[in-house]
Order: sequence, then C-alpha cells, then structure tokens
Amino acid sequence: MRFEFTTAGRIVFGSGTLQEIGGLSREFGKHALVVTGRETRRAEPLLERLAQAGQRATLFAVPGEPTVALVEAGTAQAREAGADFVISFGGGSAIDAGKAIAALLANPGGVLDYLEVIGRGQPLANAPVPFVAIPTTAGTGAEATRNAVLASPEHRVKASLRSPLMLPRLALVDPELALNLPPAITAATGLDALTQLIEPFVSIRANPMTDAVCREGLRRAARSLRTACSEGGNLAAREDMALASLFSGMALANAGLGAVHGLAAPIGGGFDAPHGAVCAVLLPHVMAANLAALRERAPLSTALDRYDELARALTGHPAALAEEGLEWIRKLVADLKIPKLSSYGIGLEDVPELVAKAAQSSSMKGNPVALTAEELSQLLATAL
Repeated sequence: MRFEFTTAGRIVFGSGTLQEIGGLSREFGKHALVVTGRETRRAEPLLERLAQAGQRATLFAVPGEPTVALVEAGTAQAREAGADFVISFGGGSAIDAGKAIAALLANPGGVLDYLEVIGRGQPLANAPVPFVAIPTTAGTGAEATRNAVLASPEHRVKASLRSPLMLPRLALVDPELALNLPPAITAATGLDALTQLIEPFVSIRANPMTDAVCREGLRRAARSLRTACSEGGNLAAREDMALASLFSGMALANAGLGAVHGLAAPIGGGFDAPHGAVCAVLLPHVMAANLAALRERAPLSTALDRYDELARALTGHPAALAEEGLEWIRKLVADLKIPKLSSYGIGLEDVPELVAKAAQSSSMKGNPVALTAEELSQLLATAL
C-alpha cells in the first residue's frame, strides 16, 4: 500500500474564527490583495480585522466564475498595489481566482503558460506568494485543493491551473459566514460538496485517508444538507456542511473526482451555468450510468461495494443497497428544486461537443469505470 495525502498548510475551523484573522495572517505579509465575490461589502469584517493588525488591503472583486482574463487583471492590480500576499473571501470562484493570482504573482509569464488543456501546462517554477482561503459557502472545498479552475470563454471550456505548491498556506473555515446564504445557493453548493465526497469515495484512486474523510463528510452532509437549506440560521447544520465541504476538498485533492466533474467542466465553460447546480443535476444520472456499466463490464469491482456502503451512509439504513442510495440522491435533487440542464440553454445538439471535451478532463481519470461516449451522451440527454 502506498499513498500520499496533502492539504492546506494550516486549517483553522470553528464558528467565530474570522475574528482571529489579523493575528493568523500577520506572518504572511503587510499588504493583502483581498479577493471577494460580487458583494465586496461582505468582506468589511475581514478588512476591519486586517486594519487592526496593521495590514493594508486592496480589494479585487470576482463577479462570476473566474476567467483567464479576470485572473490576469487581478494579478496586474496586485502588482500595481504592491500586495505581498493574497486572501480570498468568498465562494469557490473567489478562492480559485485568488489561488491563481497568488501563483502568478510569484512566477513569470501569464495564465496560459501554466493552464492545462488549452495552455502550455508548464509547472510552476516558484511557490506562490502566501495564500489564505476563507470560504463563505459550503460547497467547493477549494480551501483544501491544489488547483484553480478557470474559464476560457473563447475556448468554451474550463481548465485548471494545478500545482502541489498552490495549496493554501492557511484555510480559515468559519461556519457563521454561511448563515445568511440563500436556500438555492445553499442547495447547489451543498450538493457540490456531496458530489465531491461521493466521487472520491468510489474513485479508483481512493485511499484509507480519503476514505476516512469521505465517510465522516458523507455522514454530516446526509443529516444536515436539507436542514441548512430550510433553516439557514441553524448553526449546527451550517457547521456540518462547512466540515463536509472542507473534507470534500481534502478528498478530491488526493483521490480525484469522476464523470460528474468531467462533464461539468465543458458545461461551465460553454454556458452560463453555475458549477454547483450543474454537478447537482448530473449526480444521479452519473451514479446510475456508473452502476449499470460496472454491473455489465466489471461485476466483481469493489466500486459496487462502495456504492452499497454509500447508500447506507446516506439513508442511515444498515442494510441499504446501491439503488436505495441512488433513489435518495434523486429525491434530494428533486426536493431541492435543482434546475435541469436545459434551463441554461443546453440542448441535444450540444451533447456531442460536450462529451468530446469531457473526454479530455482530468476528472474522468478517477471514475470507477470508463464510460463510453454513448453512455455519456445518454446520461446528458436524460439530464436535460
């Protein structure tokens, strides 16, 4: 048995921990580029604590999912301001943008020199400037991953800037920051976290450490996702989902993902479709396709046992089998009113291109069984 497990350099988890950021970040520098989502005012408590610690801050807003051009602009702004470290305060988009900016600040060239698939894919020569991730949603787990997913509208695809050096120096996870998150965003991001616990658990790259965090994360997400959506102020549910999201990032960074994320990348690159919602609507269809393919082509695969165990974790029934877990996911997606893919303007005519682009995604390498183009096309069609 051989495996590796890497994660953020330091993780601070707990309600109210944002208050500690001044002391925690003092070692990283004197001037932070603070990367936020669209609503920069949400970062005011962070800015106040940085000022109290004697640190300067320059704001950079990420209004949507990050693009190559936006990261180039953020890097230029950070250089002009003289920022010597980066803090991301927001959802996965803000964290991925900040992670990429921190990498580019310490390395020559531009994004396309290092981006996978559509870029040159060169390794980073230097470690990024210190990067701090403070998630305000519970979904992407980006505070514990080593890549930044960026969209390239001209290529109609998303690709990763990836390096072990890109793991955050500090991940500060304060569940209180998600208390005011609307139900629809809570649902989409929560289902993204759930997907990122399921895919590494059944991945061909799973290992005992990722299994441990997946099992604990699944237990917490299964009991608290619905509550977090219906009772946004329920701190216990928010804590469970924040921890499930953190664990999902740890798991995917070390065991990879699967066909849900393999398909989500070209969909997000080609259409104005939020990543979490796309993963959510694809999840039951990919699970069904995987189960059918495994039973047909690999009936002795241990992945089938994993799906049975997954069903027990989700349903709480000690004798549950894979189909019951699949039905639990289907009902959850329906109850949380996750939109169909067609609501983003995706039609049957788009399926062949999406399948072809998905085949290039690194996420596909972790899927427990190799799905054919026909199987991928069929599941996409059913998700419309």
